[in-house]
Amino acid sequence: MKVISVVGARPQLVKLAPIAAAFGRTGHRHVIVHTGQHYDADLSDVFFSGLGIPDPDVHLGIGSGSHGVQTGRILAAMDPVLAEEQPDWVLVYGDTNSTLAGAVSAVKQHFRVAHLEAGLRSFNRRMPEEHNRVLTDHAADLLLAPTGEALRHLTNEGLADRTVVTGDVMVDVCLQVRDRVLAGGHPRPELPDGIDPEQPYLLATLHRAENTDDPARLASLVEALAGLPVPVALLAHPRLVARAEAQGLKLAQGALHVGRPVGYAAMVAAVLGSVGVVTDSGGLQKEAYLLGRPCTTLRSETEWLETLDGDWNRLVPDPATLGTQTWVDTATRPAPATPTGTPFGDGRAAERVVETLERWLDGRTG
Repeated sequence: MKVISVVGARPQLVKLAPIAAAFGRTGHRHVIVHTGQHYDADLSDVFFSGLGIPDPDVHLGIGSGSHGVQTGRILAAMDPVLAEEQPDWVLVYGDTNSTLAGAVSAVKQHFRVAHLEAGLRSFNRRMPEEHNRVLTDHAADLLLAPTGEALRHLTNEGLADRTVVTGDVMVDVCLQVRDRVLAGGHPRPELPDGIDPEQPYLLATLHRAENTDDPARLASLVEALAGLPVPVALLAHPRLVARAEAQGLKLAQGALHVGRPVGYAAMVAAVLGSVGVVTDSGGLQKEAYLLGRPCTTLRSETEWLETLDGDWNRLVPDPATLGTQTWVDTATRPAPATPTGTPFGDGRAAERVVETLERWLDGRTG
């Protein structure tokens, strides 16, 4: 069996790590195509070196651009790659432009498409990620759902007959890295200057267009973070840095200490060292949940509804509407007494993905 994995952004690279390891334990041919959607080394190359992922077999070098331009470039570049490789499966990950372009290229050439992390829904149709995940799910031949909630969404859309719940591959890698960090297999967290890892701090990321593109909203969020009574380690995404510079907004102010994005192991170490997380990232919400740290999500919705159980994650679309003290109490709240569950699986999802691809290729869907 030959499988092509199409990746191009940080979350996909993290998900690729356990998949590549699972394929490495088989005799199957696994080809990695990196679209180059995130061309910044902080968001891409560091994850290949930090997670033991094999170097890409193909690097398309697409780079940035509007959604239409970027998706079109990836689609055009993917066509000859698939035509030459003739894979049994094209495996696409998550909800980026690389996901959608890889799926469309494959289905147009009649190659089987499997969608890893299928069935996530925010029900916010203004999010480009929502367009990508819905369109990919309806184009794919096999939907690899991470949770029962994802299966419920796909069932409601009439897609249950091509869905298999495998668990979430992010659990595989997160728990493995967590154990290495706790065992001393990694150095102390890579934190911005001014953050003492021995003292309480919050870890923050901010990158979504709805939070960074509106100058007034971005300024309000930065003000809310800067006003917290606990130091905030802001690992600044290139989008955030670019938007802040264009708007003349200083990120390093008040409680905010600004650093660069870090590799996945360093991110896990930073979460474990923190007293909580503030983010608009889907992946980091779940990582905080898996690592036992309370999360405050700067959005009005989440694809990971399971993280809301027990108050481990709390949605705050606009801190300014809460009032200062309520915002402070929310962002700095202690970890809940209620233990986290295991809605995302047991850490063996990647093995199930490979087994499922084998079965469905042979016509065995049970």
